Amino acid sequence: MKKTSMKKLLVAMTAAATLGTAGTSYAEDPIQIGGIYILSGSAATYGEFAQKGINLAVDEINASGGILGRQVEMVYEDSQGKASVAIQAARKLVYSEGVEALVGLDSSGVAQGMVPTMPELQKPLIITHAATPDVTGKLCNPFTYRISVNVAQNMKAAALVAAETDATNWTTIGPDYAFGHQSWEFFGNYLKEINPDVNLMSETNFPRFGAEDFTPFIDRVMNSDAEGVLISVWGGDLVNFIRQANTRGFFDKDMEVMFTVGAATEVLSALGEEMPEGVHLSTRYWYDAYDNEVNDRFVKAYMDAYGTPPSYNAEGAYAAIYAYKQAMEAAGTTEGPAVAKALSGMSMEAPNGTVTFRAGDHQAMVSPNWGVSGPMHAEHGIRTLTNLQIFDGEKVARTIEETGCKL
Repeated sequence: MKKTSMKKLLVAMTAAATLGTAGTSYAEDPIQIGGIYILSGSAATYGEFAQKGINLAVDEINASGGILGRQVEMVYEDSQGKASVAIQAARKLVYSEGVEALVGLDSSGVAQGMVPTMPELQKPLIITHAATPDVTGKLCNPFTYRISVNVAQNMKAAALVAAETDATNWTTIGPDYAFGHQSWEFFGNYLKEINPDVNLMSETNFPRFGAEDFTPFIDRVMNSDAEGVLISVWGGDLVNFIRQANTRGFFDKDMEVMFTVGAATEVLSALGEEMPEGVHLSTRYWYDAYDNEVNDRFVKAYMDAYGTPPSYNAEGAYAAIYAYKQAMEAAGTTEGPAVAKALSGMSMEAPNGTVTFRAGDHQAMVSPNWGVSGPMHAEHGIRTLTNLQIFDGEKVARTIEETGCKL
């Protein structure tokens, strides 16, 4: 009898210890977040800068105790700038890797293709770069959010800048997919609303994304009657474009030149003095524009770690990880539907100020930055921005009805 009781006691103790160990193991499992960016090809620097911002956020969060007492780990996949690849990457991250949430997407075309799959995955996605309004518009869904400026917001700001110039005839050079075409469409519509007398030229220019030779498009604009040109070429393509435009004398023409993402520090660092002075440059975040404690800490940490000022893509990715921390802690869980719900209407403090995910469409109310390229920054090796304008995110955003979003 005594022997049997001892045996039962040992079994019970072993079972309890096993359960206790299992519970401890579960609590200590890291929270995995999947990142999907362009990590190869001419736009790979954008993915690399996003990773740098994310790594900073993850290191800071883990050093302060993690999220819900668990450490955070990232798992990355290369979208290759293709929607089909990004969709497969998202499914792999969710079903095979077991990630709790997703961040990323550089291309508007990729975002348009991938966002409709998010309800299937039942995991939240925070877009940190791709700017098509559709993903927080007609393609919106309960699991998709964006923490960066979209095309409509930035082009409303661009139109306000353009309206202050003397240019009447406007044309564009942009990539031949959603981002380029939507940039021109929204810019033109907003500019016409402000100044009905402007002429939106029918001679527009849409080179393919990844084009190596931009000279036919450069020459076409130079030989036209354009007084203003909106240029939405980006990434490595923009670096190539500016170098080719310099050799053609493009910037010697008496035109207002507006680069919709020209103040990306990736581009400015690559070009140095080759970026012309006196052209209009935009960015979703300018590192020297925001006077707040979060930005001061972020910029210092980024420059200490990498030796260069942070780009808007690094800032958006950094802020997205902190958004997940806040949402998961508010929800008290990492379950996808609960975290997605917690993000809706949530406000947070980011390097670019207070950011709110609007409940009606999940678009962040963030501020487009426009300035004029100025002298070189002696320490940072990039052009400064003069005449900097920080636009109110809510004032340049469309209404929920205008977006077409129906959540």
